[in-house]
Amino acid sequence: MTLHRIRAAAVLLALAGGTAAQAHMPYVLPTLFDVGKGDHITVQSAFTEDAFLPEVAMRDAPFHLVGPDGKDLPAGPVTHLRDLSIFEANIPVDGTYRVTTGQRAGRKGKMFKIGDKWEMRGEDGQPPAGAQQVDVQSMTLAEAYVTRGQPTEAALKPVGKALEIQAITHPNGISAGSDAAFVLLFDGKPLAGAELTLFRSAGYYDGRKVAAQIKSDANGKFSVKPEDAGTYLILVRHRGAAPAGSETPYRSYTYTLTFDAA
Repeated sequence: MTLHRIRAAAVLLALAGGTAAQAHMPYVLPTLFDVGKGDHITVQSAFTEDAFLPEVAMRDAPFHLVGPDGKDLPAGPVTHLRDLSIFEANIPVDGTYRVTTGQRAGRKGKMFKIGDKWEMRGEDGQPPAGAQQVDVQSMTLAEAYVTRGQPTEAALKPVGKALEIQAITHPNGISAGSDAAFVLLFDGKPLAGAELTLFRSAGYYDGRKVAAQIKSDANGKFSVKPEDAGTYLILVRHRGAAPAGSETPYRSYTYTLTFDAA
């Protein structure tokens, strides 16, 4: 069995109730980030251990777009292959669009606390003797931005719920060798001291998959500096109490933002 199939099998087991899924991340990848005057995009999405290497299709995700006016737009019919999900979406007018999986509720499991840090049971070993364990559900959200014509701002407005990244530097204006600024938010408020990882697609070929590891500051702000042209992905996770009325008292959130550096 190839390494790819071994990984995929592990993910499938985890999504069905195992313990490995927390090591994986979701992503969306449009065919174009600068659409020019095109009228549609094609998007792939999957769960993966390595950014942009699809392993398991993202089923049950409420895929949609946010248009230049800030209103939701439907995605086209989604085709689920074994390794990835694919859909087309219309880009009817000029402006910037948010391409999003929507907030996807995933598997349920257990986690425990060591100091101030939550760990998933089975993800980093077994809990120490006497550790209190709590029920937790995974929540995943993956996004990217595409622009037809000139960039606009309305689609960049945060939703104000769960874990998300607000772009200060327009995602479709990021350049290699220049800093790009963002704010990390949780339920609409800045999230300080969170660890974020920047992955680069070219890492498959040159062995440098991780481009940077950073932390959000006291105001949730952080910046990344892609050194080379290409496609990048920012990954962040956060674990804590779930909103009232949720299926579990705690949630494990994963968010990714894909962008292209020219």
